[in-house]
Amino acid sequence: MKTALVTGASSGIGREISIMLLKNNYKIYGIGRNFNKIQSIKDKNFIEIICDISNIDELKKIKNHIKNRDKIDILVNSAGIGEFKPLEEMSIESIIKIINTNLLAPTILTNLFLRDLKNNRGYIFNITSIEAIKHSKFSAIYSASKAGLRSFGLSLFEEVRKSGVKVVTINPDITKTNFFDNLNFKEGKNPLSYIEPSCIAEAIENILNLRDGTLITEITVRTQILQIQKRKVI
Repeated sequence: MKTALVTGASSGIGREISIMLLKNNYKIYGIGRNFNKIQSIKDKNFIEIICDISNIDELKKIKNHIKNRDKIDILVNSAGIGEFKPLEEMSIESIIKIINTNLLAPTILTNLFLRDLKNNRGYIFNITSIEAIKHSKFSAIYSASKAGLRSFGLSLFEEVRKSGVKVVTINPDITKTNFFDNLNFKEGKNPLSYIEPSCIAEAIENILNLRDGTLITEITVRTQILQIQKRKVI
């Protein structure tokens, strides 16, 4: 049985990717800040790891926890946070947390598990954002973190491709998840204005089924129309 490590596995895109991998007979180490027991993934091959990946010391503990049990075949860097407001209104603590979560943690996890991935000719999937390739008002820090992750993945592929490691960057447009719970906007009402998390999982499944030696290195998943809803944050 192959093994995957998925960040952001407690909800949204990470959760759907975990469910898809379980159906394909993978053992999953799922990292999340808080697992909802009502919506928990009830499968003996899904191991919950509660962790704030913005805390780099906790990532080292994850490596130590896994190294004597399994070798990782797939790393999915899916966890992400955002704050969208004028830069001068953002706290330094918030800026650091966004960059640590969205960019630093994926690079460190990749560093920690890259030897396993090379030995297993494995996959790294980096879930970025449409903001990695476009520029939006009030998105400077979030966009910078996601653009950095995109560049990291595309550059890393050139470094490791001869080893057999596959590095895939996925840039999703606005996706219907709890990412927006603490923001003042969310996806639009029209189903054509947002992506379902399962669509990203399906894209990864399709890539895993490609002939060995053939790889899609980057996918941008767009919505048909642009629409958002303003909302009040309590």
